[in-house]
Amino acid sequence: MPTPAQNNSLIEQHATQFWERFCDAASDDVLHNVSEEQAKTVFGLSEFIAEQSIRHPEWLVSALQCTPHSLTGDYIAHTVQGACEKADSEDALAKVLRDTRNAMMLTIAVLDVTNRQTVEISLQQVSKLAESLINVAYQRLYTLLAVKHGTPMGEHGEQPMFILAMGKLGGNELNFSSDIDLIFAYPHKGETEGGKKPIENQQFFTRLAQKLINSLNKITVDGQVYRVDMRLRPFGESGPLAMHFAALEDYYQEQGRHWERFAMVKARVINDTNSPYFDDLQAILRPFTFRRYLDFTTIDALRDMKQLIATEIRRRRLSGNIKLGAGGIREVEFFAQSFQLIHGGREPELRQKNLLATLDALADLEIVDTQSTSQMKQDYLYLRKVEHTLQQWQDGQTQTLPDDEWAQQILAHVMECESYAAFQEELAEVMERIHQQFNELVEETHESHTDSDERFAVCRDAWNLTLDAEEFVALLAGELDGEDAALLFTMLVNFRDQLPGYRIGQRGEDTLNRLMPELLYILLDCHVNNIRQVLARVLGVINAITGRTTYLDLLLENPDVLRQLIKLCERSEWIASEIQRFPLLLDELLTPMYLKQQNTDIASSQREYQQELRESLLRIEPDDVEMMMDAWRQFKLCQQLRIAASDISGSLPIPNVSDKLTVLAEVILASVVNAAWKQIAVRYGVPGHLDADTKGFAVIGYGKLGGFELGYGSDLDLVFLHNAPRDSVTNGKKSIEAQQFYIKLAQRIMHLLNTTTLFGQLYETDLRLRPSGKSGLLCCHVDGFAVYQREEAWTWEHQALVRARAIVGDSNLLAAFNEVRNEILTRRRDLDQLQQDVVTMRYKMREHLLSGSVDEIDLKQCEGGITDIEFLTQYWVLAHAHSTETLTVYTDNLRLIDSVAAAGLLTAQQAGKLQHAYLELRNQYHQLTLADNKYAQQSEELTALRSEVSAIWHDVLGTSSG
Repeated sequence: MPTPAQNNSLIEQHATQFWERFCDAASDDVLHNVSEEQAKTVFGLSEFIAEQSIRHPEWLVSALQCTPHSLTGDYIAHTVQGACEKADSEDALAKVLRDTRNAMMLTIAVLDVTNRQTVEISLQQVSKLAESLINVAYQRLYTLLAVKHGTPMGEHGEQPMFILAMGKLGGNELNFSSDIDLIFAYPHKGETEGGKKPIENQQFFTRLAQKLINSLNKITVDGQVYRVDMRLRPFGESGPLAMHFAALEDYYQEQGRHWERFAMVKARVINDTNSPYFDDLQAILRPFTFRRYLDFTTIDALRDMKQLIATEIRRRRLSGNIKLGAGGIREVEFFAQSFQLIHGGREPELRQKNLLATLDALADLEIVDTQSTSQMKQDYLYLRKVEHTLQQWQDGQTQTLPDDEWAQQILAHVMECESYAAFQEELAEVMERIHQQFNELVEETHESHTDSDERFAVCRDAWNLTLDAEEFVALLAGELDGEDAALLFTMLVNFRDQLPGYRIGQRGEDTLNRLMPELLYILLDCHVNNIRQVLARVLGVINAITGRTTYLDLLLENPDVLRQLIKLCERSEWIASEIQRFPLLLDELLTPMYLKQQNTDIASSQREYQQELRESLLRIEPDDVEMMMDAWRQFKLCQQLRIAASDISGSLPIPNVSDKLTVLAEVILASVVNAAWKQIAVRYGVPGHLDADTKGFAVIGYGKLGGFELGYGSDLDLVFLHNAPRDSVTNGKKSIEAQQFYIKLAQRIMHLLNTTTLFGQLYETDLRLRPSGKSGLLCCHVDGFAVYQREEAWTWEHQALVRARAIVGDSNLLAAFNEVRNEILTRRRDLDQLQQDVVTMRYKMREHLLSGSVDEIDLKQCEGGITDIEFLTQYWVLAHAHSTETLTVYTDNLRLIDSVAAAGLLTAQQAGKLQHAYLELRNQYHQLTLADNKYAQQSEELTALRSEVSAIWHDVLGTSSG
């Protein structure tokens, strides 16, 4: 046996310091029972032992008198039970638990650091202590809660809350300073019986779970019993703390992941195992964990997990970590549990919780040769001894070799090596043997072409590895600056934390784990500007589709679609939001040709939209209104995305973007009017005055719709007209006046347009421009419309008429509207009064609508902005159309400016400046909409544009517009 290290100066130095403090704290009686040599031997090897002994000197007396043979599992359980019997409140229980834990751990540590017992025995003692403390706390808290709320009952009587110990506690091999992984389950739903305030079983067990966690996890003046980790429960942190058997079974059958099977190998119920409900729980967990037949997906999963372990060791440089490093404890656990998952379904002997017992079973079944398992057991226990010694130093959860010289001396001494260097050499041999066995376990797959790409390897590791922020930033150091990398880390961690709530199942998780590295790779490979913003947008989309594996598959299997999504998200917050709200739009990205529209002809665009909409509606029954509403909305969403993508790519100039959006609205509006007509006609018949194939109804578009200038998300300014005689009635069984029929038709149209469904709102509509505004009829007779325009309309309403255009309706009614419009616009006006009215209205609009700041500009309402140009064109039409009727032909501003110039009211140079300014302002406004921004940033170019518009405004109207 090697001689312990001789150069233990720090051990002796600390031992002396602790002994002096101990003497000050201890009574004469204690000092009579503890020799200086005994105390200093353990004080120098563990700060934990020393500090606990100084706080409670009598504990050291008990610890030094204890032997491994006396510290049995029964003794530990009996001691814990006896200590907690008098705890009559939760606070009293918390103190007793902590004191009992610390006293017992002191005893175990004394036996360990003096090598008076094997680490195998120590593991059992630590595990039994944890199990006893948890059980006593559970029993006491259950009783206290049942007094208040009664007892949950079931078919076999009183229901327990089963506590599944996971990981090393489940395997009876808990390390000295470990957290504990738990899962809580109870048999059945229902309500408690016999208490003062009965509650549902779910509430009872949730409160019990919360109290139990708090009793163990809370840090008080007496410390902490155990750090409790509940993240292994179904759905992780988003899942219920306690789950009933039926829900548990559903989860593991439908949602259970490979890693959860791996974790469940060591799951052990540590309470109420004699309960009649116990077998029901085992019947749920066993088939999930151990498959009856060899499952090749298990082999693939193990291979992936093994590769992940190897990658993590390389990326995180875990050479000094005896748990996670190459040849560490985790590799032994992976070795044993891999065989359990592969063969445990057919070999009951492999359904062991304890790792050492599993290695014995592998040898007995001749799955692994005896020499290999024997050596692995020996090496595993060596590592566990090192781990215990590391943690007993300061009761810290660490598996990393220390830099502290005192801790190094302790390791060398306890591990009976001549020096720390000798210990390191011995440790390296142990870990090398384990790593060799680990490498031979699962055959590696052939390296894919992407693995040879270092950037892709970085992206894969960035997503798959459990890195901290510093490690993540270092990993991406060659790709991103530190600030960007740190923010990406936070975003990805937050995204990952939300995943358990999506219930995506193993297949969805596998897909996502392959998709995320691809996403990061494209972001880096394309040198995306503002990568943080773009990733946030794309993650928003991924969030929206995470529960729909079909869409995840779509992005994974079609890299071009993923690239297109990233490109669109880079350019447009609006598009990102639309796809996030309506993931069906991802289908559009499959056909890139749709996203690069170059057809700028309005008539042909109209034919294309009409044909495509007709085809989509053919599959819907005429009376299925909900399906029809969804079809219109889906059609609009898809077409808008195509237009926006073409807009972003530059294949469509801004005026043509508006043309297409306007034509799209017209086609949809015509379809909606026809559907509404049929729906109203079914109930009431049709007005009797109508000829065949006529409706006596028209839709007039104002504002952006009338002016061919719709943008993304624009609302529709509409006016509804009819030409029914006063005495006309409908010819249905339930006859009504024609006037009422057309009002109901307008209401129905509004309902079909405005109602919000799963696919959103078709269009927001505004009818305030109808005669008499909000107080007027929804649908007005064309003669009444004419009278109103002639006798009652304000100047601003005539301004609005400049941009009014007949959209849908009978040709004779549309012609009648055009006659009224032409008559009103060509009326001779008092120019001074008109000028005053236009300027006053512009002031009022700016006062009520202008927002922004010095640096943020509202492009519509600012002085020299879009609305100023619109008001100028409207003024010219109202002022001069009586002498130049061609000014009434067009409703869009660009052609109106051409007409104004042709009439000699504006020089060609002025017209060019005004059109240029209008296009640039609209283009900027357009881009702001796509970016989901409201205001433009101040710039010299913008100031120059606005100044040119303001100069023309001043020349024409003799004042500023501000």
